[in-house]
Amino acid sequence: MNKNLWLLAAAQGLFMTNNVVFITINGLVGLSLAPLGWMATLPVMGYVVGGALSTPLVARAQQRLGRKASFQLGLAVALLSALLCAAAVALGNFWWLVAGTVIAGYYSANGQLYRFAAAELSAPAFREKAVSLVLAGGLFGAVLGPNLAVHTRGLTATPFAGAYLALAVVALASMAVMAFLRFPPVPARAAGASPGRPLSVIARQPVFIVAAVGAALGYGVMNLLMAATPLAMQVCGLPFEDVALVLEWHVIGMFAPGFFTGHLIKRFGVLPIMGTGVVLNLACIAIALSGVDLHQFLIALFLLGVGWNFLFTGSTTLALHAWRPEEKDRAQAAINFGVFATMAVTSFASGALVTTQGWAWLNIGSLFPVALLGAALLWLARRQRGAQNAA
Repeated sequence: MNKNLWLLAAAQGLFMTNNVVFITINGLVGLSLAPLGWMATLPVMGYVVGGALSTPLVARAQQRLGRKASFQLGLAVALLSALLCAAAVALGNFWWLVAGTVIAGYYSANGQLYRFAAAELSAPAFREKAVSLVLAGGLFGAVLGPNLAVHTRGLTATPFAGAYLALAVVALASMAVMAFLRFPPVPARAAGASPGRPLSVIARQPVFIVAAVGAALGYGVMNLLMAATPLAMQVCGLPFEDVALVLEWHVIGMFAPGFFTGHLIKRFGVLPIMGTGVVLNLACIAIALSGVDLHQFLIALFLLGVGWNFLFTGSTTLALHAWRPEEKDRAQAAINFGVFATMAVTSFASGALVTTQGWAWLNIGSLFPVALLGAALLWLARRQRGAQNAA
């Protein structure tokens, strides 16, 4: 870990603070402002739809401006979107709130690239550990985010407006951290130099397919259950402080393993660690289906977080083997677009399903993407084993 990696881990922590506060409050604020109950998670969906729409814009900015300037641009958007959300809540305007979260998606699309930037700030032999440890910086957001939501929701006369104002301060703090980061210079491309393989060729590689599926479905299942949790707990009569506690431990589960996931991948291989993530997702669903007491929500969401860490860190590590340096911007954008598109669907589905079908059926429905992910891992493992035997 060098100075730049520590600073990037801090930026990751502040990025996750923003995400956790959004997840903690957007569904509840949406429920209080939405014309219809099933529309409650549209602000959550807006955040990820904005991220999906922004991925090509972010890729272009990264290519033209470089990592640092593009990341700072994303933070400026985070500041403006937080202020817009605060104004929307103060005025009681649901659609302004949705617009604010859509705009915030540009920041989210930038923040999703922190993990790839980590690999560029370390020696090639330590890329897995660098990715894992920078992701572990999200542990800061796991602690700060829920507590920030709890202690700022009553800061103003209108509930939760203060939480969005606090996120504006978080964006300013992240801009200060980013100012001290130093990324490798963008290499000048010689006239007539090859831009690399077309994306269609890169995306047909088995390793790319499984990396993209692992990132998208790992995030999608996590988002499906996490976004619905505040609403499900409210329906079950649990107070907001319990919601914040459950989400705090969920995000701790997401990022605390980052201190050792890279070591596990180096020792056991990326596919076994991703397979463990699938098993943890199944354990989460089993516990969630066993009851609706506080401890069941807490344990289920904690296991969901650890499972996400193994799947997402593993997918990121796997993806690093799928492209050449000149291909990274469009390949990373394609993977992130898949993540955001899946999250958009699951954000909408979580609110619609939990308010119409209930918490149990939401968990049962999540078994399908988990099974699909497990099948993809087995497929790649068999291909790799066959290639080794042929060699």
